Amino acid sequence: MSTARQADAAAGGRLRAPLFFALMAGLIVLEGMTSGWNSALGILNMGLLSAIMALGVNMQWGYAGLFNAGAMGFVALGGLAPVLISMPPTPGAFKAGGFGILAAFAVAAIAVIGAVWLYRTLRGKLRGLAVAAVLIVGFFTFRWLFDPAVDAIEAINPSAAGNLGGLGLPTLVSWPVGALLAAGAAWLVGKIALGLRSDYLAIATLGIAEIVVAVLKNEQWLDRGVLNVNGIPRPWPVPYEIDLQNSHAFVTKMQAWGIDPTLGSTITVKLAFLLLFVIVIFALIWLTEMSLRSPWGRMMRAIRDNEVSAAAMGKNVTRRHLQIFVLGSAVIGLAGAMMISLDGQMTPSSYNPLRYTFIVLVMVIVGGSGSNWGSILGGVLIWYVWVKAGDWGPDMMAILASPFPAGPFKEHMIDSAAHMRMLVMGIILLGVLRFSPRGLLPEK
Repeated sequence: MSTARQADAAAGGRLRAPLFFALMAGLIVLEGMTSGWNSALGILNMGLLSAIMALGVNMQWGYAGLFNAGAMGFVALGGLAPVLISMPPTPGAFKAGGFGILAAFAVAAIAVIGAVWLYRTLRGKLRGLAVAAVLIVGFFTFRWLFDPAVDAIEAINPSAAGNLGGLGLPTLVSWPVGALLAAGAAWLVGKIALGLRSDYLAIATLGIAEIVVAVLKNEQWLDRGVLNVNGIPRPWPVPYEIDLQNSHAFVTKMQAWGIDPTLGSTITVKLAFLLLFVIVIFALIWLTEMSLRSPWGRMMRAIRDNEVSAAAMGKNVTRRHLQIFVLGSAVIGLAGAMMISLDGQMTPSSYNPLRYTFIVLVMVIVGGSGSNWGSILGGVLIWYVWVKAGDWGPDMMAILASPFPAGPFKEHMIDSAAHMRMLVMGIILLGVLRFSPRGLLPEK
């Protein structure tokens, strides 16, 4: 390739990211002008949270080639943090059963540690019998302590509480705690599953994610289960709409600008959330870009491209895989905690693999695997299309079905409009893989 053509290609590469982000900004502005700024800011905020999830998955898949099909579980664990940290404690709950639950988990930990010690110390048939005996005794002791404590906690004001509650700390504190919860779970999962082949790793992480969500749905003493936790406090400095609407200064300012105070309060709240999300994203982008350009980042990409060669050069591949798996899961957990703060409620039944695992993978692939900025673009763009495809689906299907006479076929087409989102996602994914297989903003 001539020098001039190389220069033109480099210039085109430099302009690629600004053009795509300008296009995304234009879509958000168009949404605000056509459907209202309330809708546009709602899409943008959830798009940024999705982008953070995509950034965490990209660290695992794009940096190290680890196929994590259980992102949903780490999102859910991150979402548990605001419940445990920011909600006020349930009066009398810890006294009624908190010490019993702590004692039960202490017995479980002692039983596991004792079983591991016996397994490493003893030999022959005695080893199996001793390990089994310790685990069986530990299990029944655990249930003997755990069940009465749970019953006592769940009996306290079950219509509004029935759980331990939280520590009453600021919501911003819960965001890094959510990252730590996800990181701790990722360490346990990684120690077990990272030795598996990539396809088995995907199956293992998907199964573990389902287990995590099942626990959150059924352990009412922890997070009220399917009864949900409502009224999770907002992070500073995000205000409440009712406080703004009761503020004479705010109402006067909105009226002077010709804006309805109710609409102005919701937009103000979403702008405050947007400011926090943008700060977090720029901090994450700075950290990930610096790490990717460091010797550590080059080593991770070398392991991704050829594990055998990296191991031959003395790199501990399994240890580095565990490291990046924990870091990526921490970012995913951070996004989960931020999302619960935005929603104001914890609903374990809302976690599903389509939204919190596979759509996030589509975001990474479309944006560009291994590209941090590509993950941000893919997160916002795919979430925008996901939301708008649900709005456009019925209208598009009505147009497609209009030439057909009334009957079962036409009714079936109209009833199938709800599946338009999956169809659009499939078309986008196939188009990107065909015409830009490295993504819209490929890794350099």
